[in-house]
Amino acid sequence: MYDFLLNDEQRAIRDEARDLVAWVPKDMITKMDRDEIRFPTEFLREAGRRNLLGLRFPKEWGGRDMDWVTTCVVMEEIGTLGYIFACTFGVGAELVCDAIVTHGTDAQKAKYVRPLLAGEIFAAEGLTEPRGGSDFFGTTTTAVRDGDTFVLNGQKRFIVGAEGADFFLIYARTNPEAAPQAGITAFIVDRGPGLTVDYLYNLMGSRGGGAGRVVLKDVVVPIDNVIGTVDGGVDVFNTMMIP
Repeated sequence: MYDFLLNDEQRAIRDEARDLVAWVPKDMITKMDRDEIRFPTEFLREAGRRNLLGLRFPKEWGGRDMDWVTTCVVMEEIGTLGYIFACTFGVGAELVCDAIVTHGTDAQKAKYVRPLLAGEIFAAEGLTEPRGGSDFFGTTTTAVRDGDTFVLNGQKRFIVGAEGADFFLIYARTNPEAAPQAGITAFIVDRGPGLTVDYLYNLMGSRGGGAGRVVLKDVVVPIDNVIGTVDGGVDVFNTMMIP
């Protein structure tokens, strides 16, 4: 990005991002491309240690209260390492955090956002499905209420970061009788019993990003892990799509 368009703070953050890029060893990049490193764990941990993840989120939850322009400046610098670095950098610390910071509870932010932005845990978004690709309204993954929990069944695929994720943002249909846009809920789903990840996709240009298939079979999720409201997943999705 042209230097004269940036203010002093943005130039300083850009230089921090350049220092992070310079820290990345060439061996890490080549091992990712050879599929020897399936997920850039050390890179994201270092980005978290440098407080470069989730810049635009509140300091209270680990961000730096910055704007979208500054975020884009940093993403541009990260992208010089290759597309997959910028992609994995953004999926958890931008997309998933956006959903939780905007619609989640303080308890969810403390448990998931703060350690994620510190580079201590990792997240992935579960949207794309076998039947309809990234068709949000066509999701066939289901979540059935059972007391204070939901039981999830379904499959997501081509999920960037799945290999290394500690938890997932999963969209599932909670009301099959409702209109497509009105019966989907967003969930925080921890990696655990019933959730399996298959590392399948050796994607050219995206190796090392941990793209995988996520299968949910009778996964029990507490109601406290609903992001926003039950059947209100469209609000979460729309927030993430519109800066």
